[in-house]
Amino acid sequence: MADYDDTNRGQIWPNDKKETDKHPDFKGSVNVEGVEYWVSAWKRAPDANPKAPSLRFSIQKKEAQGGAQKASTPKPAAQPDFDDEIPF
Repeated sequence: MADYDDTNRGQIWPNDKKETDKHPDFKGSVNVEGVEYWVSAWKRAPDANPKAPSLRFSIQKKEAQGGAQKASTPKPAAQPDFDDEIPF
């Protein structure tokens, strides 16, 4: 059986620990180009469409060696290898 690829996918769920208006209505996670992010979502207004919340993303921190926290950063795109010599 092949492993599930969750790249460029995510989900949010109702926040059952919401105590104030500053806490998000929904929380979840998303994977963008291999980088994991936390997602927080708020309803815009009481009468607003619940399918169009306001979103905020933050990078998930992973524990590095030695117990220190280190943010996961995307790898830079590979640069093409140009040959500067002109063949004529």
